[in-house]
Amino acid sequence: MICGFDLFDIISIYMNAFRLWIGFALIVLVKPLCAQPDTLMLDLQEAQEYALDHNKQLLNAREDIAITEAQYRQTRAQGLPQFNGTMDYMTNFNYEVEFAFGAGETQTPEINYGLLDEGDEEILQFLSEMMTPTGPSTIKMEDQMNAQLRVSQLLFSGQFWVGLEVAKIARGLSEKQLEKTSLDIKEQVTNTYYLILVSEKSLKILEQNLANLRQTLKHTSNMYEAGVVEKSDVDQIRMNASLLRNTLESTKRNVQLSYNMLKIQLGLDQQKMVRLKDDLAAVLTRTEMDMPGAALDPQNNLSYQLMDYQEQMKEEMVDLEKWSYAPTLSGFYSYTEKIMTTGFDLSPKNAAGLTLSLPIYSGGLRKAKLDEAKIELDKTRRSKSLLEDQLTLQENQLKFELRSALENYRTQKENVEVAESLYDSYYNKFKQGVVSSLDLTQANNNYLQAENNYISSVLKLLQARLALEKLYNTL
Repeated sequence: MICGFDLFDIISIYMNAFRLWIGFALIVLVKPLCAQPDTLMLDLQEAQEYALDHNKQLLNAREDIAITEAQYRQTRAQGLPQFNGTMDYMTNFNYEVEFAFGAGETQTPEINYGLLDEGDEEILQFLSEMMTPTGPSTIKMEDQMNAQLRVSQLLFSGQFWVGLEVAKIARGLSEKQLEKTSLDIKEQVTNTYYLILVSEKSLKILEQNLANLRQTLKHTSNMYEAGVVEKSDVDQIRMNASLLRNTLESTKRNVQLSYNMLKIQLGLDQQKMVRLKDDLAAVLTRTEMDMPGAALDPQNNLSYQLMDYQEQMKEEMVDLEKWSYAPTLSGFYSYTEKIMTTGFDLSPKNAAGLTLSLPIYSGGLRKAKLDEAKIELDKTRRSKSLLEDQLTLQENQLKFELRSALENYRTQKENVEVAESLYDSYYNKFKQGVVSSLDLTQANNNYLQAENNYISSVLKLLQARLALEKLYNTL
């Protein structure tokens, strides 16, 4: 007995406590392992919006806008008052300057005193005393320290005002480029979204077909054991099932790769789980019912809008070179506080002035730059006209491709129904022993090919519509 407890009671208490600690430790360790990362469920519109907020390429494009805004402020600052302060110190190491007034030989000039008044005579007397030869004088050059405040202001410069307009256009151009990048990102996300939907549809078809083949293999094996079919029939179906299983695994990997690509476009970590809300059938229904029919307005196309900004930029560059012939006027004011100075300091504390810069002759440099700017403007205008023609051609081509894709989709959809019906018929005949396994395999291959053609037509239809929507800027 220990303190009234039996030894076995004490052992039992310790064992129960040990079990509690073990259970707690297992909960703590196993729970994180079993926890699954949160799954992000997105429909197509949500995926586009999420990408616009988190895509890294778009984040960089927004930073480009901030850069152009800073560049605009830099240009504007050149026309605002500039305040600068300086402080300098200089020592002359107590250097002494010796000089004498009136030293050397002098010759008294002839003066008509009758023409002088009393003030003139006083001045003449003072100068005579200064010019009287004396001994040398000494001035000690003491240390100097000055603090200066200088204010300068650009008063007139045609190039400054044009440069300010160029900076404004550059800022607008970067904003429009952000819209273009956003449109490209939405197109990429939509295309990947469609690819995943189509791939998952293909995956379901392969899984169902593989399940049917395994059932057929089981049934054929039973028929072989009963002596109804030959072993080659069983081997043929087993080989088809093996090939189909490899195709299925390859498709699964492609689906995962598409999801990884979507994560990059969304700006997500690769460990984050993503699943799609939309159903392929619903997407196809919307695609068939809501076909684009409006004519293209080039002013709504972002590429054309970017070309507009580039044309404005080139026009301002021509004006900039024209203003290089004009003068530039600036002014300044400075105040100098003499903290330490010599006894012989004649410089004033306050000073102000104007500076006029007038270009006269540059050897033809300004003319050559102006000609170059005009040529660049002509090229940009021709490129704009060419882009308008290309957009019209692209619209006609994309409409043609969309109509062809829609017709092919409907045809392939009917072919799938026919191929599936034929396969079901051959399968029933095979169970009755009317057709061989080779006929059944061929019917199954035809069905799979029809499904593959259908899946390809679906993807082409969605991509054709997507390309036209991007051209119209309606994504």
